[in-house]
Amino acid sequence: MIGKQIRLERIIDRNSRKTVIIPMDHGVTVGPVEGLADMRTTVSKVVAGGANAILMHKGMVRAGHRGKGKDVGLIIHLSGGTSMSPDPNAKELVCTVEEAIKLGADAVSIHINLGAETDKEMLRQLGDVSGQCMEWQIPLVAMMYTRGPKIKSEYDVNNVKHAARVGAELGADIVKVVYTGSIDSFAEVVEGCPVMVVIAGGPKMGSDEEIFKMVDGALKAGAMGVSIGRNAFQHKTPEKMVAALCKMVHQGANIKEAVAILKK
Repeated sequence: MIGKQIRLERIIDRNSRKTVIIPMDHGVTVGPVEGLADMRTTVSKVVAGGANAILMHKGMVRAGHRGKGKDVGLIIHLSGGTSMSPDPNAKELVCTVEEAIKLGADAVSIHINLGAETDKEMLRQLGDVSGQCMEWQIPLVAMMYTRGPKIKSEYDVNNVKHAARVGAELGADIVKVVYTGSIDSFAEVVEGCPVMVVIAGGPKMGSDEEIFKMVDGALKAGAMGVSIGRNAFQHKTPEKMVAALCKMVHQGANIKEAVAILKK
């Protein structure tokens, strides 16, 4: 497992053993939304803020994902689906582990929607990719969501902790799930998942304080970091937002201290 350990250290902080990941794979799902039209500029800003890793599709790496600044971990997303699809919850593999390695990836990620009509296909994809990641010794981030006809609420703690456990059971090194809304409920998610758990940022929130409150609760419940996209790269000052998130994740800053970073 030495290869995975070395590569994991490229996407997490070696001192805190936690991570701040900024996913920017939204272009496949919803197109060039605000903040993603000029990827080089946006990536440079989030890296300046101190992000441990950025996450994107293979084409953006080929197009030149960097502008300037220090190095950053690279996670290449392997699955995709568009909002125009008859079933937006269906995800298909659009990149291979080997291709990601050739592009310089430090890790790969895959999106699974448990409860979707095609969740059995997505589970098979997760199992196959996990095996390839073991073969090539590259870390796997599993984005585990519960979305579909039988799902009344994707934030229900029973759904979320089940999703997290599935990711761990099938070989993920880091599992990304939604925050369940409270410290106690999210602690159940962390307790039932024997690998690193990070929280998703979700839709654009109404205020910075809302974001920080969610992050604070997740960290107190035992989360090992965040994977926040739109609430970071669509912020009016992405570098400051990422810096505030890093301060919370790696140094234990509270909500008030995080807000103060944005006001500097």
